[in-house]
Amino acid sequence: MAQLRLALNQIDSTVGDLAANAESVLRWTRHSAAQGAHLAVFPEMALTGYPVEDLALRRSFVEAGRDALHALAARLRDEGLGELPVVVGYLDRSDAAEPRLGRPAGAPLNAAAVLHRGTAVLTFAKHHLPNYGVFDEFRYFVPGDTMPVVRVRGVDVALAICEDLWQEGGRVPAARAAGAGLLVSVNASPYEREKDDTRLELVRKRAQEAGCTTAYLAMTGGQDELVFDGDSIVVDRDGRVIARAPQFEERCLVLDLDLPAAPATAPSGIVDDGLRIDHVTIEADPVPAYEPAFPGTVAEHLDDDAEVYRALVTGLRAYAAKNGFRSVLIGLSGGIDSALVAAIACDAVGAENVYGVAMPSRYSSEHSIADAEELARRTGLNFRTQPIAPMFDAYMGALGLTGLAEENLQSRLRGTMLMAISNQEGHIVLAPGNKSELACGYSTLYGDSVGAYGPIKDVYKTGIFRLARWRNRAAEERGETAPIPENSITKPPSAELRPGQVDTDSLPDYDVLDRLLELYVDRDRGLAEIVAEGFDPELVTRVLRLVDTAEYKRRQYPPGTKISPKGFGKDRRLPITNRWRERG
Repeated sequence: MAQLRLALNQIDSTVGDLAANAESVLRWTRHSAAQGAHLAVFPEMALTGYPVEDLALRRSFVEAGRDALHALAARLRDEGLGELPVVVGYLDRSDAAEPRLGRPAGAPLNAAAVLHRGTAVLTFAKHHLPNYGVFDEFRYFVPGDTMPVVRVRGVDVALAICEDLWQEGGRVPAARAAGAGLLVSVNASPYEREKDDTRLELVRKRAQEAGCTTAYLAMTGGQDELVFDGDSIVVDRDGRVIARAPQFEERCLVLDLDLPAAPATAPSGIVDDGLRIDHVTIEADPVPAYEPAFPGTVAEHLDDDAEVYRALVTGLRAYAAKNGFRSVLIGLSGGIDSALVAAIACDAVGAENVYGVAMPSRYSSEHSIADAEELARRTGLNFRTQPIAPMFDAYMGALGLTGLAEENLQSRLRGTMLMAISNQEGHIVLAPGNKSELACGYSTLYGDSVGAYGPIKDVYKTGIFRLARWRNRAAEERGETAPIPENSITKPPSAELRPGQVDTDSLPDYDVLDRLLELYVDRDRGLAEIVAEGFDPELVTRVLRLVDTAEYKRRQYPPGTKISPKGFGKDRRLPITNRWRERG
């Protein structure tokens, strides 16, 4: 057996900020070296950020990424860190001397490199390319065709990138065939609700298939609609968890491993899926025996509601910070949606940077204004009241609107007011719509849908209630003031655009609606399948029609944090002009 001290650096990267990302890798490499690591590892595309989307098709960006990698290798050497092998993900391109079908010369690669003594001693590209959900890697990249193995301190370490573990075959069985003592996978796997359980079982299974200890290093932070939750995992060859990093935190997970010593003869040849072993020796001799200082820690995991809430906070914080915004603006109605958005915003950017505006109309109840004021008092956010009655009366005097047009005018006046304040004061507007409303088109274009970001757009209404109660309970357990007024949680949801209006005038009860929507939107079940689950056929037909005809509205809604397997946006792509209707 041989000993190896592994440093898994679970960090946050920003797409396109090559200089800052390189500085982050340098800083965490210094930390890894200070811990006595023998191998430091960074996530998938840590140097360029992930996902780069169509930047991958811009040759200037690809070349800048390659240059940044070589500059990073040189800086590591110049700062006295050159002896520590560093694995880092980046964007590359194919330099194939003999281009062939599916692998043209110059094609972009989702790649990683092993940096040592100022150079990239080994580079490789992701073999399995995901092409589902938010992933569109067939559009950008060509697959790698090697089985990279690096010998470090007498241990053969096989290397993989994200989807190489999620799909069958490829580098996992190839690692076994190559006789690797450790399999390390670098990842930028986006967060989804309850994905941590799926991920753990996956890593356990792959370790058993590879026949060796397996380390799964994940990215953390946020990028547009995606959140990365970290949760890096190391398991032994039998699937037993050795170490696990915390969720949603940058962290260097260091652990001492006892691993099989590499054979005298380096592995070579062609293995599973036609992968050619690409073996590089950095240090053939094992490290002299030492007393392990890092046996591995397993972080306590968040419960489901805490995990989702943390994801929503992380998503908003990353979006604001990475786009240069310091403050946010929210229309406060006194209802639960805007109250939860306000609580998330206060946790994400600080209450002092959150600005709330109550915009009452003639139909606004006294409790709505009182609940908005109470929310502001509890959280400490900045609050003002700006009635829309004068503007509403002016429009009505000029246009004489009635019915739905009159109701929507109120929402659009509020949207105009929010955008005007945003332009004047520099805050970004947060849209408070939830997934139930967006699914059914229960929102007003250029009204409550205005904004730069929708923090709860992927959370169904029943989830909104659950998260609000969880956030209040969490505050009370810490001896803090619960941020969300109880009345905002318990009163019937209402847009208050006409006298006595409640959401159930237009929509089914949310408990029923959300279960139905989850089947149709998240699971792509058809009408007959949903009815077979026990739902009323007329109700199903009506809800499905609402969902189908609201596609044009959803296309115009701002981005927001994805927490489900199928969020509106990149996950679910349907034509706006669409005459297909589900039939029983």
